[in-house]
Amino acid sequence: MRRKHDHKKERGVEGVELCERKSILSMRADAVIFGLAIFMVVLAAISLMLGRYPIDPGQAIAMLVNCIIPLDATWTEQQSTLFFNVRLPRILLALMVGCCLSVAGAAYQGTFQNPLVSPDILGASQGAAFGAALAILLGFTSASVSISAFCFALLTVLLVLLISARAKGNHMMVVVLAGVMVSSLFQAAVSYCKLVADPTDELADITYWLMGSLTGAKMTQVATVFPILLIGCTVLFALRWRINILTMGDDEASTMGVNARRIRIMVIIAATLLTAACVSVTGMIGWVGLVIPHLCRMLVGADYRKLIPASMLMGAGFLLLVDDIARLATTAEIPIGILTAFVGAPFFLYLITRRKRI
Repeated sequence: MRRKHDHKKERGVEGVELCERKSILSMRADAVIFGLAIFMVVLAAISLMLGRYPIDPGQAIAMLVNCIIPLDATWTEQQSTLFFNVRLPRILLALMVGCCLSVAGAAYQGTFQNPLVSPDILGASQGAAFGAALAILLGFTSASVSISAFCFALLTVLLVLLISARAKGNHMMVVVLAGVMVSSLFQAAVSYCKLVADPTDELADITYWLMGSLTGAKMTQVATVFPILLIGCTVLFALRWRINILTMGDDEASTMGVNARRIRIMVIIAATLLTAACVSVTGMIGWVGLVIPHLCRMLVGADYRKLIPASMLMGAGFLLLVDDIARLATTAEIPIGILTAFVGAPFFLYLITRRKRI
């Protein structure tokens, strides 16, 4: 009896210690998320003032306040145009795209139970690339290029899902293989578009679009994609605890009363909308959705209740920081897609060569 009593006491102590440990980890994750939020806000404020034509902090604050309460102008008309038409939309777009690509990558990795999955796993990026290349060949306007890229991105993912629905075997594996196949098909189509494009004009536009860039960002673009991005992020944020269950497998999800297939479809649709909208306005920006979720796991753990908001904040801050480097490092601006690859690839190599699992 005494041994049983001692055993129960030990189990009780272990249970208390486990609860305390989980509480400490949760508090640490909350602190990290709060720190990421502060970092993002500070970086955005600094970015508004940085550039080849710097703006004083007082002037930047005054111009923002002037949108709500009329103030006596302490800035020039040129500064106002630069601030509202060039710098502000670019910073907002960088924050939005970084946030959405990161959270889409995290959601895909949990849904497919694969740490190497990125937002373009279902071919959305290559589909968007073909849509943009085709629109450029046909002489469409920049707005029409974005619309074409968005539509083809959605069409590509729809094609992948239709193929996987008709195929036999492991459903998740079939979806990934269908995504690889369709991506290769559209990549070949993009190559053909580059082959027949006019080398003096159209080819340069297609190549530059494929590199990814935030140059020329406009408030109209921000206003157009913001509702789509807001809906996608809201859905993924609301489903974050269910993504935790998806990582356990379909059988475990069923025992907990969760329809894994339905949740997986909702997550894929939301993540696809985010990816398609982002790629349609910025071009192909890689590595953000692959690397950032892994870095967040190192900081806040694998709990998607913490991982989703952490990925949003870190992704937004990361892409804004890279964009600041892109527009300030050299006189000839570097496409942001190149910089994210330079930063992302070595960092991912570091992650996969660590002794701990990513």
